[in-house]
Amino acid sequence: MQDISAKFLGLTSHGAQWVLWLLVALSVISLGIMIERWWFFRTHRLTPPALAADVRTLLRHCAGNAALEGTPPAAELAAAVEGAKAQEKLRLERNLAFLATLGSNGPFIGLFGTVLGIIKAFHDLSASELGAGASTVMAGISEALVATAVGLMVAIPAVVAFNYFSRRVKVRMTEIDWMAELAAAQVRAGLGSQPAALARKSA
Repeated sequence: MQDISAKFLGLTSHGAQWVLWLLVALSVISLGIMIERWWFFRTHRLTPPALAADVRTLLRHCAGNAALEGTPPAAELAAAVEGAKAQEKLRLERNLAFLATLGSNGPFIGLFGTVLGIIKAFHDLSASELGAGASTVMAGISEALVATAVGLMVAIPAVVAFNYFSRRVKVRMTEIDWMAELAAAQVRAGLGSQPAALARKSA
């Protein structure tokens, strides 16, 4: 047991420094995701023809990439519509799980760094002279607490961004729900009104 404790104590020799660098890296990644998602929601707007194209692609895939002829069965069309909606939801929610994970675990990462820093501070205290002990441990603890503060600074914007983009996803999915009926009607009309030869050509 002493050997294990000594090995873990060796991990604390650098204190909270590597945890701080980890938090900085995570904050840069989360900032990049926020910018990318903001730009995506600003520039990406699904239209009924685009949703209908996704439905046709899924129908063609279900048919083994065969040409689509006539009106598809209602069950297959409904399944293709739901699949197209699910695909669009995945596009809208891309990388949001990272923000949610960082927002919920960022403070714990900072707290982990603080614990490492405090362990290092007390280890330095045991190796220092008695007169310098108080100043050594205070300096170490104050440095360790920075990790908790940085963890909160990283987590709070991630939580705010996740809630904001999740709200945007819900709004977009509400729009897509009513688009789905129009897209299904376009698919039925497009395939039902085309002769077989034309359907194969368009596919």
